[in-house]
Amino acid sequence: MSVVLDTSVAVRRTAMDLLARREHGRVELTRKLRQRGAPDELIEPALDRLAQEGLLSEARYLESFIRYRSNSGYGPARIREELGQRGLDRHDVEQALRECGVDWAEKLRDVWQRKFAGMPPEDARARGKHTRFLAYRGYSMEMIGRLLSGRDLED
Repeated sequence: MSVVLDTSVAVRRTAMDLLARREHGRVELTRKLRQRGAPDELIEPALDRLAQEGLLSEARYLESFIRYRSNSGYGPARIREELGQRGLDRHDVEQALRECGVDWAEKLRDVWQRKFAGMPPEDARARGKHTRFLAYRGYSMEMIGRLLSGRDLED
């Protein structure tokens, strides 16, 4: 049985149910409420109130998303792109990436170790395979080059 979202109370309850499962950004939460049949004139006031009460927080969402994706082996470029697709402000995303405290060099080393067992590429073809995989994961070409050439990533 689906819930009818024709009152502000029903919209708020559904939004809170979604937020109880995990953090959401405002754009994402708006989209989900629309998909469930909530009218726009009820969505915005409900989300404004949740934000005022501290239940809906873009900063918390950014922090949670960056932590989750970085722990899954994704680099800053990939995370930045995914957050942009979710409608988050570019400036806020950049600030969150700077302040997240993630050691991107360590994450790069970890994902490379898991995928390639820490074995340096033997030839150009293997180097290309390593490079493509790590670039797709969202790491910069500079960091990848340093890793694959055996140079220290922090230099």
